Amino acid sequence: MSDDKKQTHHEDDKDMIKLIDNLNRKDDVHLNRRAFLKASFGATVAIGLATTPFGIFTFLRDENGEVKRVEITDIKDLAIGESRNFNYPTKNEPAILVRTPEDKFVAYNNKCTHLQCPVFYEHKENVLLCPCHKGYFNVDSGQPMAGPPQRELPKILLEIKDGKVFAVGREVRHG
Repeated sequence: MSDDKKQTHHEDDKDMIKLIDNLNRKDDVHLNRRAFLKASFGATVAIGLATTPFGIFTFLRDENGEVKRVEITDIKDLAIGESRNFNYPTKNEPAILVRTPEDKFVAYNNKCTHLQCPVFYEHKENVLLCPCHKGYFNVDSGQPMAGPPQRELPKILLEIKDGKVFAVGREVRHG
């Protein structure tokens, strides 16, 4: 080989070594992989959160696209200060309807947010009571008042029409 070719070949080797050294740097590969995984996870969470309302909307609608309306009771069959258990939106999800002393109707999911024990209406105290661990919820808001529950009861939306009380949806609340 001539000296020119040896020198060019030697320079090419230096360039290749720099390239190989760059590829072997663990930090670059590690950070790139970590960044990719973080971005992928973030995109997955964003897509999941963005599509959740559509799933809830579909879940609460019947096959004709109408809101699932479930008749709970006639107004005249539930006296002031009484409650009635029912299931909504499916037959496997217990709920409770309360006619408060102020003659207002409220309904909530009938599972304590602590350990899913059934919740009962206590007329004397005007609270929703979970007897398992003495959890108390405000009957007007579903917010925890005492005991271990930290989250409010899921609220069921009501409609009163022609003297009947209907469950027409669920309100997702946080805080």
